[in-house]
Amino acid sequence: MSNGLAYFKEVYDEVPRWVQKMHDYSPNVLDHYTNIRSEVMQDSALTRKEKDTLIASMNAARLYSRSMLYHTKGAIDHGLTVPELVEYFMVAYLYKGIPALHMSLDAISYALELKGVSVAKGDTELKTLKAVLETIIGLLRDEDTSFLEKLLDMAKMGDSKKIEKQILMDGQVSSKQKYINMVGNYITELRGKDAVHWIDKARLIGVTEAELADTGYICILTAGIPAWFEISDSL
Repeated sequence: MSNGLAYFKEVYDEVPRWVQKMHDYSPNVLDHYTNIRSEVMQDSALTRKEKDTLIASMNAARLYSRSMLYHTKGAIDHGLTVPELVEYFMVAYLYKGIPALHMSLDAISYALELKGVSVAKGDTELKTLKAVLETIIGLLRDEDTSFLEKLLDMAKMGDSKKIEKQILMDGQVSSKQKYINMVGNYITELRGKDAVHWIDKARLIGVTEAELADTGYICILTAGIPAWFEISDSL
């Protein structure tokens, strides 16, 4: 088995079809991609767990399920809790609204299953933040849902400013990680100019240049080299 195939088998417990296809057409391309990915996903300014979780959330924000699920597994494998995962997905909600949060339900269910919790298929037509939050709180059962319950109270009142403020506060996930997540949401959709607002805010709360660079690197993995073009303008 080539180094590339072996790497992805270790990461995902199997060789994904897209990896096998890349190998079939050019093992050298797969090996080069694997080298980039393995280097980017090392613990550095951001940890491996944070990187997987950020990529999962950024893909929920751009409504790309496949990568969201792959990196949900990576995050859970590296010790992420499901309540932490949900907080990251709430940042995806800030970016793309209910469609992102609704998509994240698949990843939340998958994360629970990875932890041995059986999950029944729920309503696929949820329309409001209140309905989605109630569903997520129900899925988490005995987990700590206090952060989500505060959000639910605000959703019932329909106060969007308070909802945004609550989502970006320290919870089980730090505010720094949430601002990094918002930066990544814009960068993965090649909206570098719009990301500047969030980059400036991230710096104000202590996000470092190394953390922003790491954000750019993980965006490359899921959105390609143009993502680096977008964030590099602000570094």
